[in-house]
Parts: sequence; structure tokens; C-alpha cells
Amino acid sequence: MPESRHRRNRRPRNTEIPPPRARRSGTNKLILVASIVIAVLVIGSFAAVPIFQSIGGPQQVALGTARAYTDGVGQNQEVMATKNHVDDGTIVTYNTVPATSGDHYFSPQPCGFYDGQVPDERVVHNLEHSNIIISYNLPDPADVDALREIYNGLEGWKDHYTVARSYLQIAPGQVALTAWGVLDIMDGVDEERIRRFYEHYVGTLGPEGAISCRGAQISMPGG
Repeated sequence: MPESRHRRNRRPRNTEIPPPRARRSGTNKLILVASIVIAVLVIGSFAAVPIFQSIGGPQQVALGTARAYTDGVGQNQEVMATKNHVDDGTIVTYNTVPATSGDHYFSPQPCGFYDGQVPDERVVHNLEHSNIIISYNLPDPADVDALREIYNGLEGWKDHYTVARSYLQIAPGQVALTAWGVLDIMDGVDEERIRRFYEHYVGTLGPEGAISCRGAQISMPGG
């Protein structure tokens, strides 16, 4: 016998199937969350360079290794096979003087112009952070003053990416500039050469990127 319209209307409904609106609501929430995450990542990527520039960094940030070496600006050096942390006081044998890469102490050196010596094992950590190291052996105090004046003229860079130190392992009267995998040794204080080295390498080489040395915890006398 055909089922009456009244009986069909009284048939129990399948309550296990959610209404279409409930299913769409769950999907919409997932899309909203994904959109927020993508927006945060995009905004963060655009904000990174302005923040870096605001603390005195270079306008163009190219991070990586000594592949960024510019022919004629210093000499490209072989990057050592390891860059591990070693205990303070450990003596590391480097392949250049001053050192341009390799194992190093756990804490980098704070930015500053130091009258005293700072060990290679300390400042190699700075190099890993794309800092520039100025090493000098200048017996004439007038030359030291001239180098300090150049250092002070580096503006914001010196406060975040620069360590200058006395260094007796180079010949008297010499100044050495180092970045990760790059070395330039000069006789006397050559301001143009120093600035050219900076323009090419500050914040651009170390394998861990451009990291300020302002927050380092180790201090040395004479800074």
C-alpha cells in the first residue's frame, strides 16, 4: 500500500548528519586561522629589514658565507671546516692571522674600541654574526687616535657590528680588517680602505646572519 503523505512527514530524521551551515562554519574557521598565520609571516618579513636598518645596519642585507666576497676588497680566505663553541681559555689553531673563521668561545665580544687585546677565539664569534673586527698594532699613539676617530665616524655600525682591539700578532704599524672568510692587512691607517671594507662586508657575511654585538656579556678593560 503506498505510504501516505502524513506518515512520510512523521518519519524520524537522521540526526547524525550535521546541517550544512555547521559544516561550513568549521571550514571557515580553518581558513581564517590560516589567513592570519600567513599575514603575520608576510608582515614580519617586510619588517625585518627596516628594524635592522633602524639600529645602524647597512641598507642592503645579504646574509650567508664568504660567497659574498668582492674581488679587490680584502683577500678571500678558506673558511675552516668547523665553527663549534669551545670553553673559554681553549687555544684554537686558526688558518689565518688574525683569524677569519673557525671554532670560538660561546660568548662574542661587546662592540667597542679596546686599548687592550681580545683573543681571536672571542671575536671569531663576532665574525660569525657578520660583525667587522679591526685589529691594530700601532706603537705611535697618534695613529691609535686616528684609527679611533675613523671608528667613531662609522656612526651606528660601530655600536652594533664592530670591535676594534690591540693585536700584537701582526707587524708593528699594521692594521688588519676581518670579516667572516675575508682579511685585509694594511700598513698604517688608511681611512678610505677601511670604509670600503665596511661598505662591502658589514652585516653581509657571517653564517648566522647579522646579529648585533651590543648584547654580548663579556667585557674587556680599555673599552
